[in-house]
Amino acid sequence: QVQLVESGGGLVQAGGSLRLSCTASGGTFSSYVMGWFRQAPGKERESVSAISPSAYSTHYADSVKGRFTISRDNAKNTVYLQMNSLKPADTAVYYCAAARTWSVTPAEYDFWGQGTQVTVSS
Repeated sequence: QVQLVESGGGLVQAGGSLRLSCTASGGTFSSYVMGWFRQAPGKERESVSAISPSAYSTHYADSVKGRFTISRDNAKNTVYLQMNSLKPADTAVYYCAAARTWSVTPAEYDFWGQGTQVTVSS
């Protein structure tokens, strides 16, 4: 079992930045694909970004390309999501998740964090 704990959410004005962190325990972090997802009220959970175990491959949703950057530090069992130029449309609960194979589909992720709220005011 892998336990994931997110941190770094909060309230920020439009145009501002936040950095989310997700620290894993209980598994071999360096073997997992790590993903960030978000869910806004009344909407389905959607992929934001993903990173392969070695960080060789990354994926970004079109809505965040050029603004968000995913990275990982396998020595610290931590994945990050740097979010710049935030917009009110980015407001959501952000979740990190771990998968054994490459995917951006929520159903294919095996372990999930509890989520962290990001609110962007206009």
